[in-house]
Amino acid sequence: MNKRLLGLFLLLNSFTISAQEIKSVTVQSGNSAERFPVFSDCVNLQSNALETCFYNQVQDFVFANFEIPENLTLSNFQGNVKVLFEVDSNGLFKVIYVDATEEKLIEETKRVFGKFPKIQPSTYNGKPTYAKFTMTISIPLKSREEVAATTLAQADIVPNNTKKLTELDSIVYKKFNSPEFESHLNIPFSHSYYAQFDASLNQMGSNNHTASKPYTYAEVFKYYDLKAVNEKLKKTASSWWARKLWNENMVEIQGEDYWFTLNPILDLQVGKASKSDVSYTYINTRGINFRGGLGKTLNFTTTVFESQGRFADYFNNYAESIRPAGGNPAIIPGIGIAKDFKTDAYDFPSAEANLTFTPSKHIDLQLGYGRNFIGDGYRSLLESDGASPYPYFKLNTNFWKIKYTNTYMWLKDVRPEVTLERTYATKFIANHYLSWNVSNKLNLGFFESVIWTNTNDRGFDVSFVNPIIFYRSVEFASSARSGNAILGLTYKYKWSNQINFYGQFILDEFSLGDIKEGDNSWKNKYGYQLGAKYYNAFKIDNLLLQLEYNHVRPYVYSHSMPITNYGHNNQSIGHQWGGNFKELIAIARYHKGRYFADAKITMGTRGLDFDTTEDNFNYGGNIYKDYDENRPFDSGVKVGQGNKTAVFIADFQGGYLVNPATNLKLFGSYIYRSFDPTKNTATTFNQSTNWLTLGLRADIFNWYFDY
Repeated sequence: MNKRLLGLFLLLNSFTISAQEIKSVTVQSGNSAERFPVFSDCVNLQSNALETCFYNQVQDFVFANFEIPENLTLSNFQGNVKVLFEVDSNGLFKVIYVDATEEKLIEETKRVFGKFPKIQPSTYNGKPTYAKFTMTISIPLKSREEVAATTLAQADIVPNNTKKLTELDSIVYKKFNSPEFESHLNIPFSHSYYAQFDASLNQMGSNNHTASKPYTYAEVFKYYDLKAVNEKLKKTASSWWARKLWNENMVEIQGEDYWFTLNPILDLQVGKASKSDVSYTYINTRGINFRGGLGKTLNFTTTVFESQGRFADYFNNYAESIRPAGGNPAIIPGIGIAKDFKTDAYDFPSAEANLTFTPSKHIDLQLGYGRNFIGDGYRSLLESDGASPYPYFKLNTNFWKIKYTNTYMWLKDVRPEVTLERTYATKFIANHYLSWNVSNKLNLGFFESVIWTNTNDRGFDVSFVNPIIFYRSVEFASSARSGNAILGLTYKYKWSNQINFYGQFILDEFSLGDIKEGDNSWKNKYGYQLGAKYYNAFKIDNLLLQLEYNHVRPYVYSHSMPITNYGHNNQSIGHQWGGNFKELIAIARYHKGRYFADAKITMGTRGLDFDTTEDNFNYGGNIYKDYDENRPFDSGVKVGQGNKTAVFIADFQGGYLVNPATNLKLFGSYIYRSFDPTKNTATTFNQSTNWLTLGLRADIFNWYFDY
């Protein structure tokens, strides 16, 4: 696409000087040059004579030095090579861009222009300046005399046809060389995609921080060359449509210190679920992604989605159970508020954006609308990406063995109880996460978060803006304990290049006295995660095996004031299941070239509420309930209390990567889900689901269906 745009600009902004081999040469400096560049053979010439001499010297030099590759000579190749070049303020020739159908012609053009001698530069008001020119080289080559004879015979050239230059003449396009892979742009967070370079980031001897996600391309580039991998995946494609389908961004532009890409985003799925009220399931997402960079310090991305769909019954039921106030029928987990579409489906638009400014190698600042994740596992107990997107500001600081991440988030509570004049309630979260590489084997992370609301027009409390303060102390001094503080710890240990261990611990509330009593007090609100990864398992390249156990006690993430719970849009910011559960997950991921396969088995126990007239107690699983109301007991509190429910989910997926530039995948998936509560109620009942899906999806965010 950039080549075609360049060709259009060359045609629009060029003019014929004379009947020469140089068919289109244009001075393109910011100011019109008072004097053209001067070759040694052109000294003492003035005005038009100097201009003509310059053109003749360039044309003669190219004719004398250009060597057409042998294979093109034998095939009687005919065509044009368009060159955009510069004579800089030191009198040196520099090629800016070459447009040709054959790569060898591009290389030869660069070689010839690299041989030009240094000349006297252009001047403006007596001061040296640069000048830019365009030139067309006809293949096979013709001397200046041959071109003149042919042109005069045709009698269709008007010599010295000049025009006034505009600001468009200074636009320069370069060959797109995928600059995003070395930029500070965020890599879209997908577990499947991140698994491809996870092993490289966790090699023995490397010193890196892997818990705070999404990563930037610059972070990953230190350990894994995504650009080289992307080049290896490219198919041989000559036509424009083939290149865009298999290898490239739909639109990609690169100039002097800037680049942009524009891509359509698709998620088109059709499936069949057993025991469903609808004949088939589907997702129909169309979107557009625009991303780019200005200089080396500023990068951005924005994506807008328009989606309709319907899902397996269990997922529809959950989406409707967390519906917002105001009449909308559902919230699609991980996406956002949905409205009715026709009679049996949902319409759920969404958007994401991120603006990253990197003033130094130690600091980057991000203003975004999206999701974040902290941890090395499939789940995160501290900060997960399973909820809807939200506005945030993030500050990353890297130095020595430390990466320090501060995140400030603006969240919504959409329950009817807190909705006033059709406006949802706002709450705020400030958290910081300090990742410390203790050694090349051990990493420790320390997490703290505080949640507060707009009570008494408190707004975003500037007390929490300071990134190096202890939040719990500030909250105690600011709000008569109306906020909710959470502490956390993470670890990662590299046993070998193949085996890593990781884990988390979350502390929502803690009573030392009750711990000593040993009676499982409700106040001991904590959870933990234990996990292991086995890279290149059994000496099979690119096979990742992962085992993870998550255990969260009742009432974790909840609060005496439900609005200050650890949630957003009726979804948990921590683990997607809320509180009162234990879960074991086994994952296998494999890729080879463009083919991939993922398998995930989840076995869990959840303690849910009965929500009946006979038993309306809060057993600690629903984080949007006040833990001080209807709590059945203060001691003897255990995971699984209440309506104990066994959950089993098998999720298998495999497919083919259509385009690595957009991570567009053709895939098939199969989900089996068994949900077996102790007692069936109106909202919690025995359910077994088989869900088969085929689709074409840009895998640019995690979409969780394991509820």
